This record gives sequence, structure tokens and C-alpha cells, in this order.
Amino acid sequence: MGSSAKKKKEKKKDFQKVKLKVGKTKPKAANSTDTSFKAKAIALKQQSLSTNAPTVEAQCAHQISLLNHKSDAQRRDSLAYLTTVISTHPPGSPLPQPASVIIPAIQRLVLDGSNSVRQQMLKLVQSLPKTDIASHTDSLLLHTRAGLTHLSTDIRTFALDMLEWLLSVAGDEVVSCAGGWAKTLKCFLSLLGWQTQVGDKWSAIRTYGRGASDAKVQAKQMNTLTTFLRAGLIQPTEIVAVGAGTSNFPLWQTEHHVLSERSSAFAHLNLYGATRDEEAEMYEDREDRQRVFHELAEGAIAAGIEQSTKGGGELGRAGAHLCKAMKEGMADFHRVDED
Repeated sequence: MGSSAKKKKEKKKDFQKVKLKVGKTKPKAANSTDTSFKAKAIALKQQSLSTNAPTVEAQCAHQISLLNHKSDAQRRDSLAYLTTVISTHPPGSPLPQPASVIIPAIQRLVLDGSNSVRQQMLKLVQSLPKTDIASHTDSLLLHTRAGLTHLSTDIRTFALDMLEWLLSVAGDEVVSCAGGWAKTLKCFLSLLGWQTQVGDKWSAIRTYGRGASDAKVQAKQMNTLTTFLRAGLIQPTEIVAVGAGTSNFPLWQTEHHVLSERSSAFAHLNLYGATRDEEAEMYEDREDRQRVFHELAEGAIAAGIEQSTKGGGELGRAGAHLCKAMKEGMADFHRVDED
């Protein structure tokens, strides 16, 4: 009896709540660890920050792979990292990742739905060497044209900024690459609604809204078209000045009799070739671009300018600049139908 009562008492003791008096500290648990010691330093064996750290090349490759991430913030941060690395890179030394890897990975971001991603993408391509941009103009222009006809107004406006920057750093390559001249002209005609032909005359019909914000977008489109026409139709000043207005007696009009500086000078005649797609052609010669512009867009743009300048204001100023660029670029064009 004594042993059973003792066992019941011990079992009851396990479930009894300890009553603490006010001001009395709680007793420590049986498995508590004493952390009252102090140490000036903690040494970890086999720790090396330099041996196992990834290289800049590896980090850039990792950030490029993250450009496909579903998060807008992650894509923006990856672009910002690449921009910082390239901007602070010593000039003349090879990039951590070549432009042939970077540009194909970022060019589709022209159509990204996030404005912050698009703006950071533009900063990244602006930090790349201009020579690398020139060699990838055709692919960048392809995505830029897709952005020009996008349903989103923000993306269309950003594509205009992208095209203006491309023209400023690689204007000759933009207008002379495959499809760069004819397809871009058709794209602008579609944007501005200047592609409807009634009988023998051109008319201009707007395809988007007619609000105040739309007028600003249309004026920006016309200004970008002006820059595009100047790059494709107007000769640089230093080229025009050589032999154009001067004569070295007894040599007259020497520039018309010298050998052509480009290969296949008569390739545009296509005497023995198959039927070509004029939209996808490379128009490296200014005369070829003048001919295509006259056949494809001159009448439509002239009609559109006439309609846009009636209202004056910002559209009128943009139309005046566009008209001036078109007249300067086509001043020396030989029109057969007018002879």
C-alpha cells in the first residue's frame, strides 16, 4: 500500500502547476544552455570568400537567364545589373558577355508589358558599344517595328523612342538593312493612316482615336518619320559638297563618270535574277531609296501632311518639318512621269 500511494503521489506531481511568487525568477529548464560566455571572434574552418565566389562573367550569364523570369521586378533588376557592369567596364576590354549574346536576349523586351523593364532595356542597349549595335540593327529594327504597331499606346510610344535612338547611332544601317526601308515606310503609313488610295489620289484616314493625347502621339510619329527620311534620303553635307557645286576645269561633272563605290552597281535592275520582294530588299543606295519612296509613300505622305497642317498647332509644326525633309530628300530625284 505504501509503494502504490507513493507512485500516485509522484504521478500527480508531474501534472501539478508550479505556483510562482511575485518577483521570483522562473527556474531554468533541465536542458537549458548556458550562453553567458563572451568571445571576441568566431573562427570558421575552411572559409574562403574569394575561391568559391562566381566570376563577373558567370554572374552576367545568370542575370541574362533571368530575363525570362515572370516577375517584372526581377527582369528589371537583371537589366539594371547588366547595365551597371557594362557601364563601369574598362573601355577597350572585352565585355563580360559579348553583345551577340546580350542583344538577342533583350531585344524582345521592346514589347514587354512593364514600362520600367522597357526603360531599363533602353538604358542597357545605350551602354553597349555602337559598333555592336550596328551589326545587330536588323534584328533590333524587327522588334521595334512590331512595337510600332502594338495595341498598347505606351509600347508604341516607346518603340518610337527606340527607333529614334537607333537612327542616331546607326542611321545608315537602319535604312539599308534588309526590309529596313520599305517595311518601315509601310509601318509608318499604317500608323498614321496615310495609305488609302482613291482612284489616282491619296487620302489620309486616321486609324486610332482623335483625342488630345492621340494628337501628341501622331506628332511624335511624324517627327520620328522626319528623322527616318533624313537618314535615308538626305546626303551628308561632306558628301554633297564634293564636286556638286564646284568644277575643276577642264573636268566637268566628274562625279557622274567615276566608277561606283559599291559592289554590283547595276544589281537594282535585276536583269537576270528572279522576281524579288521589294519590301525585304536591302536598299544601300540613296537613289534606290528615292525610287522606292516615290513609288510607295510620297503621294500618301504629301496628302497626310496637307490634312495634318490644316489644324495647325503641334501637328502643323510636325507636318512642316516632315514636308521640308521630304522636299530636301527628293529635290534631285528624276521623275520620269514629269518629263
